[in-house]
Amino acid sequence: MLFSDFIITNDENRHVMHYAHLFGPVRSRRLKRSLGIDLVPSGICTFNCVYCECGTTADITAGRRDFFPVQEVLSELEDYLSRSPPVDFVTFSGSGEPTLSLSIGTVIRFLKDRFPAYRVAVLTNGSLLDNPGVRRDLLSADVVLPTVSSINEETFRKIHRPAPGISLHNILEGLVRFRKEYTGEIWLEVFIVPGLNTSDAELSGLRKIIFEIRPDRVQLNTLDRPGTEDWVRPASAAELDRVKELLDFPAAENLASQDFTARVSLCRKDPEE
Repeated sequence: MLFSDFIITNDENRHVMHYAHLFGPVRSRRLKRSLGIDLVPSGICTFNCVYCECGTTADITAGRRDFFPVQEVLSELEDYLSRSPPVDFVTFSGSGEPTLSLSIGTVIRFLKDRFPAYRVAVLTNGSLLDNPGVRRDLLSADVVLPTVSSINEETFRKIHRPAPGISLHNILEGLVRFRKEYTGEIWLEVFIVPGLNTSDAELSGLRKIIFEIRPDRVQLNTLDRPGTEDWVRPASAAELDRVKELLDFPAAENLASQDFTARVSLCRKDPEE
C-alpha cells in the first residue's frame, strides 16, 4: 500500500497527514492541478500496455471487486478536501484501471454531494465501458477521459495486451453507448505509438470512430516517460501534427506540444514521487 504526504500550509501552521488512497496534487497536462484517488492496488489492471509508465502489470484482470473498504477512501477525502485546498480536479487514476473498483460510483457520488465545488475526472482505458454497471458508476463524473488507440484488433492487442475476455469491439461499442447516456464531457485520448497506429489506414479508422463517439475533445498523446517496453518511442512533433491533420477533428489538441509547467503551481515539492 502506498502512502502520500500532503502538506497544507496556512499562515501560521502546517498540517501534515498520511493517506493510503490519495496522492498529489500533481501537475497534469490535461487536468492542471490534480488530486489523485487510487482505488486499485499497484500492478492490477485490465491492460498490460507497452507504453505504461507504471511498468509490467502483475495481475491482468477484467474482474471488478472492492480492493479496500470504501470508508477508508471517503474518510481521507473528507479530511483533505474539508480544508478547501486549491485543486482543479479530483481525479480517479493511479497505477491500475480505476473502473475495476466496485466502489468508484460510491466515491464519485460522495464527492459530488459533499464537495460539489470540485470537478471530478476519471482517467480510464475504457476497457470496461461495455459493462452497464461501469457506465452507471461514471454518470456523475464531470469529465471522463477514455483511451482509444486503434480500431484494428491486432494493433489494439499489440499496444494494450488486454486481459482475457476483453475485445476491442466491445470497448468501442461501450464508448458509443456511454456517449449516448452520459451528459458530462468526454476527453478522448489517442495514444500514438509510432510504427503501430500511425499508418494512413489506422488513422482513417480512428477518425471514423472518433466522429461516431463525438467526444468534447480529442487529445493526442505519446510516450512521456520510459514505458514498459524499451522499443516504444515517443512520436515526434511532426508525426503528431500529421496525426492531427489526418484525424481532422475540430476539437483535437496535441498534448505533447503544450508547456504547462508555467501555468500550474505545485502543492508538493516531490511531484515525481
